[in-house]
Amino acid sequence: MNIANKLTISRIILAGIFIWFLFIKGPSAKFIAMAIFLAACATDYYDGYMARKTGDITAFGKLMDPIADKILILGAFLAFVEMEIIPAWMVMVIIARELVITGIRILALSQKKVLSAEMGGKHKTVSQMVAVVSILIFLIIRDLGFSFRYMEDFKIAVYLLMLITVGMTLTSGISYMARNKDIFMGDK
Repeated sequence: MNIANKLTISRIILAGIFIWFLFIKGPSAKFIAMAIFLAACATDYYDGYMARKTGDITAFGKLMDPIADKILILGAFLAFVEMEIIPAWMVMVIIARELVITGIRILALSQKKVLSAEMGGKHKTVSQMVAVVSILIFLIIRDLGFSFRYMEDFKIAVYLLMLITVGMTLTSGISYMARNKDIFMGDK
């Protein structure tokens, strides 16, 4: 197994540790959760960088890299729904998109094709990561006990950021489906 694939697997492991710390009460745990999340995000960059640098791009990496992203991001969003930070409908839209795209990837594999992530999907992932970090900052500030007059504005900003993230998620999903319609439409 190459270093890029090991980094991808480490992101999945870090996702579980991140979620565990997220549910521990107190600002220290949230700060640790944010550090773990940022480390996991860094592996997303470096696994692709290492694969390209060494020329060791594998079918495993092409498939598992976006799945590792989904585990990390969706785990965070589901936790935030449980904590009543973001509305469930937003996460349901994101999950639906991810299921459709993953289904297309699996269908492509059955046709002996491996579909790589596209730039729109990468932008979507970055917007989701930014949303998670923003929410973590909100949780840390809240757990520190700060009660400043802009806290309500921060909640609104997080909501708007999530709306943008949902929009980017849908847009990238539609683009991915259009580019790969031959996989599920039977076109040659």
